Amino acid sequence: MSILEINAPTIEWLALSPLLALLIGGALGISVEAMVPRHLRYVVQVFLAGLSLLVALGLTIRNWVAGESLIAAVGSIAIDGPAHLFWTLLLVFGLLGLGLFAERRVSGGQSAFTSSASTVPGSPFEREASRLRREHTEIFPLLVFAVFGMLVFSAANDLLTMFVALEILSLPLYLLSGMARRRRLLSQEAALKYFLLGAFSSAFFLFGTALLYGYSGSFDLGAIADAITAGAASNGLLLAGMVLLAVGLLFKIGAVPFHAWTPDVYTGAPSPVTGFMSVATKTAAVAALLRVFYVALGGARWDWQPLIATVAVLTMVLGAVVGLVQTDIKRLLAYSSIAHAGFLLVGAVGAVQASDSDQLALSSVGSIAFYLLTYGFATLGAFAVVTMVRRAGGEANQLVAWRGLGRANPVVAAVMTVFLLSFAGIPPTAGFAGKLAVFASAWAGGYGWLVLVAVVLSVVAAYFYLKVIVAMWFSDADEVEAADVVEPSLFTWVVLVVSLVATVAFGLLPGVALDVLGGAAQFIR
Repeated sequence: MSILEINAPTIEWLALSPLLALLIGGALGISVEAMVPRHLRYVVQVFLAGLSLLVALGLTIRNWVAGESLIAAVGSIAIDGPAHLFWTLLLVFGLLGLGLFAERRVSGGQSAFTSSASTVPGSPFEREASRLRREHTEIFPLLVFAVFGMLVFSAANDLLTMFVALEILSLPLYLLSGMARRRRLLSQEAALKYFLLGAFSSAFFLFGTALLYGYSGSFDLGAIADAITAGAASNGLLLAGMVLLAVGLLFKIGAVPFHAWTPDVYTGAPSPVTGFMSVATKTAAVAALLRVFYVALGGARWDWQPLIATVAVLTMVLGAVVGLVQTDIKRLLAYSSIAHAGFLLVGAVGAVQASDSDQLALSSVGSIAFYLLTYGFATLGAFAVVTMVRRAGGEANQLVAWRGLGRANPVVAAVMTVFLLSFAGIPPTAGFAGKLAVFASAWAGGYGWLVLVAVVLSVVAAYFYLKVIVAMWFSDADEVEAADVVEPSLFTWVVLVVSLVATVAFGLLPGVALDVLGGAAQFIR
């Protein structure tokens, strides 16, 4: 009778240490809710979440500098240049998002989150929780777990791991979207829409995974690439799986026609959640899309490139055109996010077209990462300003309330102007450098016509950013609707200053960042 030999799996603990830091930090955050007195939880949770993110960032940079490049966790996580690159971006955005989550001064000593999310809006239980100034400090471990899921999602080396990570990052965001202190019904509606549509997109992703497994016999990205090279099985399985997988990824990016959730969720969710989600989710989804289409589906690029190019055009058109008529700042930024998703897809399509030239393909991934970097800082800074512009009823998001803001508070209006100019791609802001880098790589990749469309639509989109600037600086304040700028705490000031400095610095000196990012863009399999 033979004895089966079972070998214990080898776990690369140091390479996976950023993930472990977040996982331990999130678990400790849950324990804090059970063991720490309520009046101490806020301070402990902010400290613990910040420490977890900082430790993970330090470990990521250490591994990046050390040149770690391997397939870890029994083949499920790819620790390579793009993983280090996108992990660094996500952790930086997570830290800045934490600053917005921790803000309490702008809303009278309470956070932007409801005191009791489980109670009926307007009920005696909600009023009692507000009177006692209770807070949902669970938001901080939820943030940490969302970042953990994003890191795994962007570095997953097989489709099952990627699906699990998709759910890990999505579930905390569904909860956080429905926890606004004010306009709770709108917030709960946003969370429900996000959950239902997100569940559908996850189902599409899972169906695509199943079909690609049927095509290749494996969930591993490298094995799928080998099957495509060998011309395995039915091409119909490959095409159907590819399309369904793309649906799940494009939903998270917010691309047309999978964008319907974006305006409502951005408007209804608490502004700190909107700011964090608009940056971090897009970064993780773009990183996952690049990994799937570079590593697994690069051999079938002639099949999917026309589809992604069409989606890019539709996304840019809808974001730019519909954004023109928006009068709500958060909704305007939502359509701005959709337009920027289209610009990112322009870079993604052109980059894979250039995959026959290794250097060109690598620089394309770096350009996309640089675009995400510039977009992320400007977006977080803009939402930090949104949280400060208020009336008695809460945030003043209607554009009419922003009229005359330049005279009432020129410093805040000037900071917001810089962010808006960066969105529009006006030099010398970082947004101009980001668009130039992405468009240049797509042009070199053979998609000049797509770049020309993107340039035209960038000009169209610039109008609605300039509309806000005109309202702030060249319009008289409305006596009834005019808003005030509330002095925030140090948390929001840090987010504002870091975002402003980064937006200006990367616009004036983009070369250093592009060299660093472009040099860390080699995928492994």
